[in-house]
Amino acid sequence: MTGWRTRLDPPDGPVARVLLREYMAEMVRRWYGRPERPDEVDAALAEMPSDDLAPPTGLLVTAYHDGSPAGCAGLRWRSGWAELKRVYVRPAHRGTGGGAVLLAAAEAFAIDAGAHRIRLDTRSDLVEARALYARHGYREIRAFTSGPYAQHWFEKSLPARVDDAATPR
Repeated sequence: MTGWRTRLDPPDGPVARVLLREYMAEMVRRWYGRPERPDEVDAALAEMPSDDLAPPTGLLVTAYHDGSPAGCAGLRWRSGWAELKRVYVRPAHRGTGGGAVLLAAAEAFAIDAGAHRIRLDTRSDLVEARALYARHGYREIRAFTSGPYAQHWFEKSLPARVDDAATPR
């Protein structure tokens, strides 16, 4: 996608902190159907921290569109698979391919780490996210997490790393 690039950032870095706060503010807004209050965003960030989206437990991909921070996606490492978290594209950059760029980057990092699949959970009100996942080969599966915000579960099988494919099993 033209104008997009990605990189890894620590979740407590300046760009990531802003993007993760915007992500959580949107999640609060959409959940309650009204403008968020700062204390609600702070509480949500404390309830669902992103500090494990950094080595050795995960990573955070940040996306830039024409040089401006435009989105993020996190991975949490599990045994043999990765969990996709915090997929967010700023409203001004939506519709320009940012979601696809973030998914491709996250999948590449997951493959490189040896993950055989990516799983995620999402909410019913995040219709656009569910459509994005389906367009990119994620299929709905049975619940593998629980909680008030986990209403749909998806999984995508990943190809083996090139060096894994060449190694006899």
